[in-house]
Amino acid sequence: MYSNRKAFAVKCTLGIIAVYFFIHVLTTNRATEAIRELQQSGRNLAALEPMEPLDEATKAPSTTPQSPVNVFDRVKEVTRCLDRPMAPRVQQRGDYWVLYNYVMAEKKFKCHESVTYTTHADYSFMDNLLPLLERWKGPVSLALHAPGTDFKNTIESIAYLRDCTESLVRELVTFHVYFSTKHVPKEVPRHNHVFTESYNCSLPPPFANVSSDQMYKTQKKLLYPVNVGRNVARETAQTHYILPSDIELYPSPNIIPQFLAMIAENSGPLLSKNPKVFPLHLFEVSANQQVPESKTKLIEMLNNGTAVPFHKKLCPGCHNIPKAKEWQNAKETDDLKVFHVGKRNGRYIHWEPIFIGTHADPLYDERLSWEGKSDKMTQGYALCVLDYDFLILNNAFLVHRPGIKIYKKDQKRAMLAAKTNQLIKKIIFPELKVLYGVKKGCAV
Repeated sequence: MYSNRKAFAVKCTLGIIAVYFFIHVLTTNRATEAIRELQQSGRNLAALEPMEPLDEATKAPSTTPQSPVNVFDRVKEVTRCLDRPMAPRVQQRGDYWVLYNYVMAEKKFKCHESVTYTTHADYSFMDNLLPLLERWKGPVSLALHAPGTDFKNTIESIAYLRDCTESLVRELVTFHVYFSTKHVPKEVPRHNHVFTESYNCSLPPPFANVSSDQMYKTQKKLLYPVNVGRNVARETAQTHYILPSDIELYPSPNIIPQFLAMIAENSGPLLSKNPKVFPLHLFEVSANQQVPESKTKLIEMLNNGTAVPFHKKLCPGCHNIPKAKEWQNAKETDDLKVFHVGKRNGRYIHWEPIFIGTHADPLYDERLSWEGKSDKMTQGYALCVLDYDFLILNNAFLVHRPGIKIYKKDQKRAMLAAKTNQLIKKIIFPELKVLYGVKKGCAV
């Protein structure tokens, strides 16, 4: 009897211990899970972007400008862009050989860190590079047409600009060279043997006082393949945003930091789901005038007649930009904003805007030449059919090298323009309708 009671007591004790142990383990696991949850919550909180600091007087978010690092981070987040490596290469492109990244800039950029000015020229126009670069102060991708003996003068012009002028050229400009397969230079050094010695800076550059008649291109009666240059310069740009423009068009200062700050803010019309580009207003100034440094100075010059809208006396309809009068009446502000959202239709059906865009935008048709005119019209049609928004900027503008162009009768160019119009009408436009479709109000 006593032994039975003793056994029962032992069993009860063991049962109580087992229950206690089970409860202990259970509560311990729950506590551990709770601790883990708290730790994870802490990590989540730490990962959140800090709230904007409040202004002590108003208790509103501070309006202190973001630092460049914060702007870059936001641009990267908004665009989701990928970096584009830069490397020299030789490649055939249709009827042309292209030396991509033939002479590279010393400074490299990630996709979200700047805006690249992409442009084209032959060596006779290279005196425009410095005034453009001093105002842009950012990466430049320059494609140079250099057939036959023009190649040597082109290379020497690059050497002069890199060795004898501002350090900005070495730091920021990447040069590409292209020429027809029928006009290959006698010697083309590899990219790492282009310059074996420094340029003699006591000598004038080849582009100083050069006349068109002295050039190989003119002597061989070659057309200038403007859109090959445009596309080469565009495709090799490292940054997500690019400004495809002409080398004689000088930008207003500080566009790059102001534009990136606007992109980082990502509000208003920038939130539209439509594809978008950012056109700049274009102007010309009298030959004896300086290029204006601000919109305020530009408006003053427009009012006194020393500045006019671009090609006003040559082809006003080509650059007739929506809300142009309202833009001129609006005062300059400290930041860059979207002034108006336009479309390429109605009164602006033949508009040839120059804009900040991206690598996703349609390229230029390489069958068109500068001499034949209408070289940007086919791209304009594609932008219209694809329902692009044209987000016109409030303070940014481009000014042509001083000198207002006037119409001069050129029978040879008129004949080439007529042939180009037939090419567009009979061949290119039918292709565009197949590739991009048709939309009411869109025209080449």
